[in-house]
Amino acid sequence: MRWGTAAVVAAAAAGAAVLVIGRRASERMVRPGAGPGAGGSESGPVLVQSLAAGRVTFNRRPESLRPGRWALEWEDGGHAVVEEILHRDEQGVTRRLVRADRGTLVPGTEVRFTPRVHLGDPTRALGLAFTDTAAEGELGPLPAWRVDGTRGTWVILVHGPEADRQQTLPVLPVLHRLGLPTLSVTYRGDEGAPASPDGLSHFGETEWRDIESAVRLALDSGAGRVILYGWSVGATMVLQTAARSDWAHAVRGIVLDSAVLDLPASARRDAARAGFTGVAAELGALAAQGRTGVDLADFSRLAEGTDLRVPTLVLHSPDDQLAPFGTVQRLAAARHDVVSLQRFPGAEHAALWNSAPDHYGELLRRWLTPLL
Repeated sequence: MRWGTAAVVAAAAAGAAVLVIGRRASERMVRPGAGPGAGGSESGPVLVQSLAAGRVTFNRRPESLRPGRWALEWEDGGHAVVEEILHRDEQGVTRRLVRADRGTLVPGTEVRFTPRVHLGDPTRALGLAFTDTAAEGELGPLPAWRVDGTRGTWVILVHGPEADRQQTLPVLPVLHRLGLPTLSVTYRGDEGAPASPDGLSHFGETEWRDIESAVRLALDSGAGRVILYGWSVGATMVLQTAARSDWAHAVRGIVLDSAVLDLPASARRDAARAGFTGVAAELGALAAQGRTGVDLADFSRLAEGTDLRVPTLVLHSPDDQLAPFGTVQRLAAARHDVVSLQRFPGAEHAALWNSAPDHYGELLRRWLTPLL
């Protein structure tokens, strides 16, 4: 009997350990804000070696060698922006310093490279006039930034779950130049928006209804058609809205930046980013399903493009460490009639604009123009 009791206790302990590991491994996927600010594009600490007029030199690290335009953030709220690499050698990397807008940057400062080049609202960040408004969601008001334009087609901008509305700021200038009114929206779980009843993210399975509320707000405010634009899991929400909304007939086009379409694979990868690998990562994916009640495999319909009915621009990095590139490749091949896939080699998840700002903006302008 003692051996039998010991076996039962050991099995129970093992089962409890499995549950704990799975829960911890799933935390970043199911709890908004549990991870870094933009899909894992945060860097480790990089040391400022020296500064000169319009330039800053860092120790040589993969982060300091990233191409494109990046923010530097450091303790006490410091924020600066750097662009192209001016010089590199084994000792350091010198980049153009665009601006240092908060805090004091001095040699010896440890900084992190982040995608958050623009901070604040559209006026503070870009000088664009905007209105604070809100969509009426099923759980309550959902704050949104409205930037007016001259066109009858509005763009609904949906940030990813590890970011906020500031993620939409980099694309507002090109949309504004095209005359497109925009709504940078929030959804359940965001700051200022109602909490999800269970406090968890549902990978768009429930959040899409908040995006539908934004579509209704645009239509009620005079929009004739809408373009849905989403980042990361925000792109998943966009696809859910286009497929399931009663107002789907108003959708003129879709833009997907770093779309998460293979949710089981992304759940495993996200667990790995948190340090859980192998069996633990698999447990994290299973735990994400169990905690949310969402069957991640059901999202395969989105990846197949079965419900796509309008022109769709897919922007993705072959090197995305969260959302597998092969999934969007298959989508583009299966629905080549409506899907245009544009690659951003070397870019990180949900940081495509940072890697090549001018190229990204020009691609967006050229794709949107025929839809106006």
